[in-house]
Amino acid sequence: MSDVSRLARSMWHQMEPIHAVLYFSPEGFEEAAALGYDVETRWPSYFAYRTAPLGAVGPRATAAACYSFSPSMIQEHVTGLWDTASPAQVLQARLTAVERTYRALLGDRVAGPEVAEAAELARRAAESTAVAARPFAAANLDLPWPEEPLLALWHAATVLREHRGDGHLAALLTADLDPCESLVSFAAIGAAPVANFAGRGWSEQEWAAAHERLTARGLVDPSGQATERGRALRDQVERMTDELAAAPWRALGEERAQRLAVLAGPVLGAVFGAGLLPMTSTLGIATVKAPD
Repeated sequence: MSDVSRLARSMWHQMEPIHAVLYFSPEGFEEAAALGYDVETRWPSYFAYRTAPLGAVGPRATAAACYSFSPSMIQEHVTGLWDTASPAQVLQARLTAVERTYRALLGDRVAGPEVAEAAELARRAAESTAVAARPFAAANLDLPWPEEPLLALWHAATVLREHRGDGHLAALLTADLDPCESLVSFAAIGAAPVANFAGRGWSEQEWAAAHERLTARGLVDPSGQATERGRALRDQVERMTDELAAAPWRALGEERAQRLAVLAGPVLGAVFGAGLLPMTSTLGIATVKAPD
């Protein structure tokens, strides 16, 4: 792994939680409920918040962009999604939710000079991204930049995580891992317990069929554990993901990236300290603060 690929992975761990808090915070659910979305489960608000930059897309486009979710689950939650609220209304709601969330977590620190400097650095990285074949990153970059520094930092984190995510899908396709197989193979290396992937909506039969396909390829053993070949393939996927995510960090440079990590540290710490993210993530990142 090159130095810039390592930097890309390190900065992903720093920036992903800053973005992801939207999908778990009470304020995020409150703003979605105010628009009329069902918040008994987090998925209607998740799909609305995440895909709103793409416009009023339907189930097929959502399944293509979100990849690892079951198409039948997406069909359930996305059909009629834009009859409840327009993408423009959802985009405003998600900014309101982010602002409320971070004001609750950080208080007056949301307007501090450190946040403003972090936002400037993160924006430089985000605006340097190449967006060919990266619909989520491109759609978010097409949105106006928020004027408030904290929201600009969150928006930059969103562009950067979607840029990486779009590249990750390219890596999965290169490895010939279909949406369900991508999760089965990830669980097989011990990334998270199988039960944690239930939220992606695949039935037991679909999961078992994907397991059988991977077993036939010699990637997973009958017990569900990755074989040596399976681990090597997942390593290939993660290496390619890091390489494809490296460009914005190469443009920003290691010194400024490390400065961004330091400046964003209190924001990241507030997210972890509040316990808003799941204790065990299916994303492959740490979601609890490491002990001092």
